[in-house]
Amino acid sequence: MLPDAFTYGGAVNACEKGRQWQRALCLLALMPEDSVLPNAITCNSAISACGRCEQWQHALSIFAVMPQTGLAPNEITLNAAISACEKGAQWQRALMLLAAAGE
Repeated sequence: MLPDAFTYGGAVNACEKGRQWQRALCLLALMPEDSVLPNAITCNSAISACGRCEQWQHALSIFAVMPQTGLAPNEITLNAAISACEKGAQWQRALMLLAAAGE
């Protein structure tokens, strides 16, 4: 069985639950090698994994790259990115994300 977006999504989600942000990022990076494109769900899980471990910089990097790869951040993505900022005591960045979303 070859991995697909669903299996990768499940694995990234498991990394989020297990507070394994580095592994979540590794899986996200490996997806194209298996000819699987990340989707909003896998990106949301990776952002949440980073946020859970106060890795707000990595969370915001994923958030910023999504539009460049053709993925539109949605409400769940925005919430995960804001939550990552909150856990990293980056309230100014959280407010900037919220303001940008309203434009």
